[in-house]
Amino acid sequence: MYWSVLIASLPALSFLLITTVGDGILFKLWLQDFYPNLLQLNQTDKEINFIKVMNEVDGISFGKTEAWVVPAADAWRRWSTASSNIIFFGCLTISAICGYFAVKKVSPAFKARSHVEKILLWVLGLSSLVAILTTIGIVLSVLFETVRFFDLIPPDEFLFGLTWNPQFEGAIRAGSEGAKPEYGMIPMFVGTLLISLVAVSVAVPVGLLSAIYLAEYATKRVRAIVKPLLEILAGVPTVVYGFFAALTIAPMVKGFGESLGLTVSSESALAAGLVMGVMIIPFVSSLSDDVINSVPQSLRDAAYGLGSTVSETTRLVVIPAALPGIVAAIILAVSRAIGETMIVVMAAGLAANLTFNPLDAVTTVTTQIVTILVGDQEFESAKTLSAFALALMLIIVTLILNFFALQIVKRYREQYD
Repeated sequence: MYWSVLIASLPALSFLLITTVGDGILFKLWLQDFYPNLLQLNQTDKEINFIKVMNEVDGISFGKTEAWVVPAADAWRRWSTASSNIIFFGCLTISAICGYFAVKKVSPAFKARSHVEKILLWVLGLSSLVAILTTIGIVLSVLFETVRFFDLIPPDEFLFGLTWNPQFEGAIRAGSEGAKPEYGMIPMFVGTLLISLVAVSVAVPVGLLSAIYLAEYATKRVRAIVKPLLEILAGVPTVVYGFFAALTIAPMVKGFGESLGLTVSSESALAAGLVMGVMIIPFVSSLSDDVINSVPQSLRDAAYGLGSTVSETTRLVVIPAALPGIVAAIILAVSRAIGETMIVVMAAGLAANLTFNPLDAVTTVTTQIVTILVGDQEFESAKTLSAFALALMLIIVTLILNFFALQIVKRYREQYD
């Protein structure tokens, strides 16, 4: 039965996927025949014309419609209707034909199980390939745009510059007080590092100690109550954390700092880092708890047999044996902190200040990427392309971080396996 179902469904699903993705690309190419002055249009103008046609197809009107848009939209509707019919009847036909041949092939001598396993193995392999190709596609798309950015801005200015003040050329001509665009990335990476360090300083001790308590000391009843409550923190939307940070934690930090005679910004790295640390506690506690519980009980029993206490067994046996998994949990938490945006926007601000003082306002790489790409942007300007350069640097930093984490994991895994 599984053999027949797979043979009948997989070719039809493949046809559906290819035609669903391909017809849109094909229609978009055909649509260019309706564009006026096609040879004089750049890629941005073509995208604008495409949006005009899609608005007409969806019944969205902004003022008077250009004459060529209406026939283009009618053609798109005809193509879409024809494509839907072809896809529907094509899937039915392919499924019926393949199902018929699959049933005809079944016989007492036919080894259906081995064939099904081969098909599933291919499906699993293709699924892995999709993930790999997606990652490669993301890196290449960011890399190509970064190369375009470095054609406009010298790489040394971007990599070692200490000031971040991007401007559109149009904004400069319109009068931005003569400000020269500057694209130094160091202030954003310092801000990212500062907030991440504050967050990790909160999340790692609290999360790790919570995991040790739940795994080694807590009763089953306490564990059943406390662990789900900790994991609820992972399900709270980040905008809620940002709202809490901006309205509660930031004023508290400012008031406490001023009571000690310190100068504290209303938006500070400390406020954002504290709330971000609370947000990533479940990543450390839950994963570390699972890793600690996976340590064989025989190691604990051997330590107890030598006269070790629970504390000594935990410190000297369980934690070293679970260290690779704990490091992986911490790296995941750090990656989550580096990629956070909403809390930073609401609690730390958008000012790209080069400072190591957690009481000052800072910004992060991800926040600046979002800020740059929000709204209608022209992808020919250095300001817009700088978002891709920042993204590439962030990918490289994360890759280096993961590399060192893997070295730590390999070292201790060899020691305790």
